[in-house]
Amino acid sequence: MAAAALLIICWLVVNLRRLLTHNSIRHLRGPPSAFTLFGNVTDTLYQASVGDVEFRWLKEYGGAWRLRGLLGANILALADPKALQHVLQKSGYNYPKTRQLSVTLFNLTGRSILWAPTGEIHARHRKVMNPAFSVPQLRSFIPLFRQSAKKLTQIWKDQVNAGHPDGVTLPVDRWLARATLDIIGEAAFDFDFGALDNTENEVSKAYHRMFADSQLYPSVWNLLFQATWSLLPEPLLYYIRYLPTREYKTYRSTLSVMDKIAARLIEERTREFGAGDPDKSRKDVMSVLVRANMSENPSTRLSDEEMRSQMFAMTLAGHETTANTVTWMLWELAKHPDIQEQLRQEIAEKRMEVTANGSYEFALDDLESMPLLQAVIKETLRYHPISSFLWRVAAKDDVIPLEKPIVTTTGETVTEIPIAAGQVIMPSLCSYNRLAHVWGEDAHDWNPMRFLQGDTEKQTKVGMLSNLITFSAGVRSCIGWRFSVLEMQAIIVELVENFRFFLPDDKPEIIRAPTMTMGPMVKGKLHEGFQMPLRVVPV
Repeated sequence: MAAAALLIICWLVVNLRRLLTHNSIRHLRGPPSAFTLFGNVTDTLYQASVGDVEFRWLKEYGGAWRLRGLLGANILALADPKALQHVLQKSGYNYPKTRQLSVTLFNLTGRSILWAPTGEIHARHRKVMNPAFSVPQLRSFIPLFRQSAKKLTQIWKDQVNAGHPDGVTLPVDRWLARATLDIIGEAAFDFDFGALDNTENEVSKAYHRMFADSQLYPSVWNLLFQATWSLLPEPLLYYIRYLPTREYKTYRSTLSVMDKIAARLIEERTREFGAGDPDKSRKDVMSVLVRANMSENPSTRLSDEEMRSQMFAMTLAGHETTANTVTWMLWELAKHPDIQEQLRQEIAEKRMEVTANGSYEFALDDLESMPLLQAVIKETLRYHPISSFLWRVAAKDDVIPLEKPIVTTTGETVTEIPIAAGQVIMPSLCSYNRLAHVWGEDAHDWNPMRFLQGDTEKQTKVGMLSNLITFSAGVRSCIGWRFSVLEMQAIIVELVENFRFFLPDDKPEIIRAPTMTMGPMVKGKLHEGFQMPLRVVPV
């Protein structure tokens, strides 16, 4: 009875706030909700595969629509380019992350740049971290990317040579996650996680199950609990991670594994550089961060806890997202053998050119001069965005412009949407990436040729790379997006040059699991976590 009374009180308070702050979008069209308590949130979070509902709503309502949130709140969903440009680029710090998202990211990464709840905190984090992601710094990582990719290649060849001359079906996602974990360890911290050498690696195991255990199809009670977070004192929310439930136990376990490593590494670097004889040859991100942090004004430095949290964030964002994107890329190449062969031919021709010039290994300029390679990467980022949506909240009253007019519930055609402070916004990244007027009438097809033939100059400028919004946009865009793209280039070239990829004979149905990072799962085997089996055959 007490729980029911508390729920009713929360519902009343939330609806009072909704009347004051969320009333301006009531005239927008949107999908009906079967149950007011949960709204459309369960439609999104419990769908079989990411995009099942979003693409249907995009087709029916256009680039902006109203969703019902938990406890009856109104949510403004956006896919319109001009609206996204306004919210994420032009007014970035006026649309901070919702408290629910900030607390979730705190549970995942601690007080990192991903968590940063205010513009002031985020700008301080970004200032210290920027030197670690400069173009010259990133160029120095190319040999490391190549080295890890070659190591993975040799492991796969050894498995084939062990009695599988016609190839072997491998869980490519798990191997890629190990490879990218080793890369982020070396590049970011000059630390060997040893994930490719040891399949029982503690860090690899912790991250492999994290999203499947904590984000896939969350309980409705946890969702309702999260809906009350905006009503609770903020300091109290940072103790939520100690709750004895599946989700929060998973967060604590993963952070505990990483915290021991992070604390030791930061202490070592700080001691080395504080002794007055720093090793200037160190190029790892952590060393750059420690040097930058020590040179900053004490009032703008990162605390020890924030420095450790950057390691959590970089490990999570730097290996899981890249591994999943390359996994989706190999899957699409397996389904499109003609494009796979064209890409292999492009790599072979570039290899001959590089060899003729007295080298053998690809430099950054060589990788970026392969147009089909770039197109395959961009199209995969478009078609399989690792984050399908974001959560933002308006810090003040505003008017959001639209590129394409929409029709309201009263039949009126509007080109802008007035909103009040406190309005929750859901930028739908996956929906924007499927807009026909931006990407062509075949936007729902995986077709890399659009990036070889299309003209993005006339599009509204939104994203970081070829107008894609997969890395978000504006001041809060992914700081490591270039790192990720360079890593993908090196890995995919090495793998496609050495192997052909095919769908397994049993052709399992792959779904786009609706977790925080959209990973592949086999239908009927969701309990096994992310997996992408592909038949791998040496060239």
